[in-house]
Amino acid sequence: MLPYLLIAPTVLTTAYLLVYPLVRNVIISFQRFGLPELVRGDAQFVGFANYAKVLADAEFWAVVRRTLWFTAINVVLIMLLSTLVALLLMRLGKWLRLLVMGGLVLTWATPIIAATTVFQWLFQSRLGVVNWLLVSLGFEEYRDYTWFANGEATFGILVGLVVWQSVPFAALSLYAAMVTVPTELYESARIDGAGAWRVFSTITFPMLRAMFGLITCLEVIWVVKAFVQIWVISQGGPGQSTTTLPVYAFQVAQSLQRYDLGAAVSMLMVLLLVIALLAYFRVLYRQEREA
Repeated sequence: MLPYLLIAPTVLTTAYLLVYPLVRNVIISFQRFGLPELVRGDAQFVGFANYAKVLADAEFWAVVRRTLWFTAINVVLIMLLSTLVALLLMRLGKWLRLLVMGGLVLTWATPIIAATTVFQWLFQSRLGVVNWLLVSLGFEEYRDYTWFANGEATFGILVGLVVWQSVPFAALSLYAAMVTVPTELYESARIDGAGAWRVFSTITFPMLRAMFGLITCLEVIWVVKAFVQIWVISQGGPGQSTTTLPVYAFQVAQSLQRYDLGAAVSMLMVLLLVIALLAYFRVLYRQEREA
């Protein structure tokens, strides 16, 4: 019993912090749970009524499409830039590689709130560095330009912020995987006259396909659940141009005080994420079998 007693505190703490909120959220999604029920504690079960109401709302589907678009753009950019950075690290010398890796680690370790605040300062209309730099380059139309009053501009800033925060983890993980590929394979390919793209497409990617798949799945989860960055910068605005599913669930729960509908939205988000990841894993598995 000693090994089980030693791990019991960790298991119980994890269950309390992760499992209990999930189970509680599932239960609330099947109840009528607003502010009166929160105060009185007499929530009644209503079955799938909350899910039916959410699924019948056109705004929910608009948010779903926006979330998918936001996720696709971010994940593609993250994987592309991370792969390029990992390949760059493979070619750098020892000290320069350590310098770049140190910068990546510092970027990754920066708290989300701090990084988000920095991006807010960068794009300030009057004192922001971005506007100052653009005006200095001759783009006078950006003098006192209000970035956060434009939905597309705010969307782009959020994409840049999420990508900037995500690339270090993915790049370092891919680099750690790349160093495990035998150097003899690269040497043989170069002797045969293979270029950089040919080496990557025939050696690096096929051997690390599972790792690329894992990193992609982790980044999909990270981007879909991104909340702090969006809420701090725009709170889903202007209008609803940057409202994704986590922000929408929070808005429904807090602004409308319909915690049941907010719970239903969050559970539907988890369901959509699970379906997408299962489909992706199925494709990866099929590719591995064919290989």
